[in-house]
Amino acid sequence: MRARLLVIVLFLVGLLAAGLGVPLALSYAQARQLTMFADRLTDTIFYASVAERPITQADTTGLEDELMRYDEVYGVAVLVLDEDGDLVATSRQPPPVLDADARERVELALANRRSEVYPLLLPWDERPLVLAEPVLVDTEVRGVAVTVSSTDGLRAEELRVWALVAAAGLVALALGVVVALPIVRWILRPVHRLDEGTGRVAAAVLAGADPEPVADGSGPPELRQLSVSFDRMTATVAQAYAAQRAFVADASHQLRNPLTALHLRLSNLDGHVEAAAAEEHVAALEEAQRLTTLLDGLLALARAERTAPPVVVEVDPAVEDRLEAWRPLAEHEELRLVHGGVSGLRVRAPENAIETVLDAVLDNAVKYAPAGSAISVHTATADGLVEIAVRDTGPGMPPEELERATDRFWRRSGQSNIEGTGLGLAIAARTLAVAGGELVLDLPPGGGLRVVARLPRAGEDPGDAPQPDPPQGRGPAVGW
Repeated sequence: MRARLLVIVLFLVGLLAAGLGVPLALSYAQARQLTMFADRLTDTIFYASVAERPITQADTTGLEDELMRYDEVYGVAVLVLDEDGDLVATSRQPPPVLDADARERVELALANRRSEVYPLLLPWDERPLVLAEPVLVDTEVRGVAVTVSSTDGLRAEELRVWALVAAAGLVALALGVVVALPIVRWILRPVHRLDEGTGRVAAAVLAGADPEPVADGSGPPELRQLSVSFDRMTATVAQAYAAQRAFVADASHQLRNPLTALHLRLSNLDGHVEAAAAEEHVAALEEAQRLTTLLDGLLALARAERTAPPVVVEVDPAVEDRLEAWRPLAEHEELRLVHGGVSGLRVRAPENAIETVLDAVLDNAVKYAPAGSAISVHTATADGLVEIAVRDTGPGMPPEELERATDRFWRRSGQSNIEGTGLGLAIAARTLAVAGGELVLDLPPGGGLRVVARLPRAGEDPGDAPQPDPPQGRGPAVGW
């Protein structure tokens, strides 16, 4: 915006400079040309009167001497023509050649008409200034006196004036920039603070901190008022978000204890329920357990939406930790966990972000992978991001359902018999989003589902440039 405002200011200054300088230069050039025209017209009329007697007596000896002296002093050629247009006397040899415009002026003078004022001669117009005045003897035209003046000096003066006008315009533009820059900064300071403050406010609100005010009392009154209104809005949003977090915390406390007590009471009834109600008793226990699991998922999703400051996290230890945690369950389901890819990677993410994502993704993979298959965890880099991909060889899903898989509470049709709340991938996707990454699902060749977690790569000392994947890895990866 600063550049656009400066362009507008410079455009206005340029228009003002052109509006003042161009008419001034044209007026000066016109005045100089009129002055020259008047001087040459006076001289031409004088020599027309001087030429009366020589033309009448047919003796031009003295006339030519006088014309030559005038030419030597002023550099203006003078010609005297008779009534037939033939040369009678000249100030220089050879005499100057008259162009069509000059001959037309001679014809007008022979018709006893005065020389007309020249239109404005522009700097690139090299034509001489030619004036012709009739030589009258008893009111009868007996010849013509012609002066031919070079316009080099006049055009050089015009160029000098145009150069001064252009220089003055450039100086005006430079002064306009010098004056406009602090004004533009003053105008845009609240806008810049709003732009910078938006990101800070969002991060602060999500992290549960107080947002830093953006209003500092600078800038135009309208923008100052906008900054104050923005601060009021962020304070309202922060209060609403804090109330939401408080509600989640209170709900978790208030709901978890009754649910736990309910589950214990139902468990204590085991063996004391009549056979006819045993099935209902088991269903009640399952629903209590489902409510507890759902509450845990909601709380995990709420925690995932709360932004924590990013730190440098080693990928390998986090992945190995979760693989070791899930290995007993995987072995119980007759599944193998395989880790391969690039080692030594680091990412910028909140603490435990990788663990949260892997827990959600591995939970799904273990549920759907067929017994005897392998679940592969592969790490790589691409476009400055670290990719942690988890692939199973389960049934996968239809391509049109890939985008919906990260929606909250979404479950595939026909999978209602598999335990789950539909929050796992939603938690993983939100955790990555607040960390500046993304969760991508695709259907690899050979079947199954591949879930790729992408996170910003933390730079290696001394730089942050992503390195190509080395050919060696820690172990085999299945189906990549």
